[in-house]
Order: sequence, then structure tokens, then C-alpha cells
Amino acid sequence: MKSILLVGQSNMAGRGFVSDVPPIIDERIMVLKNGRWQMMEEPIHSDRSVAGIGPAASFATLWLDAHPDETIGLIPCADGGTSIDEWSPDQILTRHAIAEAKFAQETSEIIGVLWHQGESDSLNQRHQSYANKLEVLIDYFRAQLNLPDVPFIVGLLPDFLGEAAFGQSAVEYLQINEALKDVAESTANCYYVTAQGLTANPDAIHINATSQRLLGMRYFAAFSKRVDITQPLSQESDAERVLYKKDFTKNEQMYLLVSKFSKNEITYDAFIEGMAELQ
Repeated sequence: MKSILLVGQSNMAGRGFVSDVPPIIDERIMVLKNGRWQMMEEPIHSDRSVAGIGPAASFATLWLDAHPDETIGLIPCADGGTSIDEWSPDQILTRHAIAEAKFAQETSEIIGVLWHQGESDSLNQRHQSYANKLEVLIDYFRAQLNLPDVPFIVGLLPDFLGEAAFGQSAVEYLQINEALKDVAESTANCYYVTAQGLTANPDAIHINATSQRLLGMRYFAAFSKRVDITQPLSQESDAERVLYKKDFTKNEQMYLLVSKFSKNEITYDAFIEGMAELQ
């Protein structure tokens, strides 16, 4: 199995409202939770009770389209509200991510790292040291995991920051974006993806669910083509057809039934009837 490490803060962990988009359910997409590979269901992260849709599920969907006979695993290690200093090599978040990644390496091959972080550093001139700190972190991840050439994809910050609600403090996000670009351009096998055109939740700091799906598509384009994604993708206009299944396997249908029953979305009788129909 191939796997992807997910690191950064809340827009990687995901805060898009789950109810805003159709589910991505595929028995070939796994997530590492509690030491086990489990079939993915969103939210992928559990860093906060408000965790929701992030970019990883749409990334994984496109990866499977390119590798239909394989399985992809997601290693969720992002944590909302965290600064680049909290991701320095000696800090708990990085130590935890390395531990999870090494555990994942026992049963999978890590083929990429997705990073989205910087909102918490978009003030008080923190951008001045940001690039150097991120370069140190990338080198550390690669060394610790013995993956010197693993692709590291970074997401730029969206243009709705710095204006309203919780996002109004991120007044230096453009400078952080320049630092992210500098790192991508100066580091081997590191690429950036634009956040151009992405839209926000009402809190004006978190990317909404629909835009998170698009962001994941951009991450995959950068990963698969090994290029910076500087503009929105042409295929984004067809995202609904590209990302969402019309037909689910028997196992996927059973998984959906269990999920709905566990969330009290269907009655026990409806659950039993649905399971019987799948036998």
C-alpha cells in the first residue's frame, strides 16, 4: 500500500462542513487511526471536534484514478491553530507525525507529504523567518523517515484572509505565500499549489468544503506532474463528475449503512433492511 503524510494546521486537518459536499467513500482509501488502517470516512482528522472536509480525500480519489489496482493510505497529523514554531524538529507535533509515519512505514510506502500551514504566522513579521524554518522541517522529515527524495507539496494561503472574522488577523498572508514559493523553488522535489479562487466558511479563515475538494485536486496535480500549480485547474469545473461515485461496491454500501445508523440518520429497521438487501 502507498501512503501520504498530512501535516500543517486546520486547513489541512479540514474545517469544511461535511454536509456541504457529497461523501467520498472508497474501500481503497484507508486512514491510519488508533494504530490501524481503517476505511476512510470524513472527517479524516480528529484534532478538534469541529474537524471536517480537508483536501486529502479528493487527492486520494485522483490518485486511485491513476492507480486503480492499488490502495492509498492517509496519515492524519495536522493540528489546528498551530504555528511553524510548533512544527520545529524538537516539538511534540513533529515528533508525533514522525512516529505515526514510521508506524505507517511498517505496512506501507510513504510516497508524499502534503503541507498546509501559515495562517498562524501571518502577522507580527513572522514571515521573515518562515522559509528557513520550513526548509529545516522538510529536511528533518526526509532524514527521519529515510526518504531523501519524497515529494513535499505545500499549499498557498487563500486570498480571503486578512479581511474579516477569525481571518482578519492574518494580515501578512501574502508574505507567507512568498516564503512558501521560495521554499518550493529552492528545495528539490518540493512544489506549491495556488489557493486562487478558493472560498471560505463564514469564519473567514477556513476553506469551505467545496473549495477543499478543489484544493485536493491541485495537490494531486502538483504531486503527479512534479510542477507548481500556479492557476486553478481546468478540470475543476468538472469536479463533481471527477470526484464522486455514482455506484458503490457492496462493502462501501455496507460501510455507509453502518455510518448512517451509528449517527442516528436511519432507524434500526431501515439498517437491517438495507443490510439484508446487500446479502
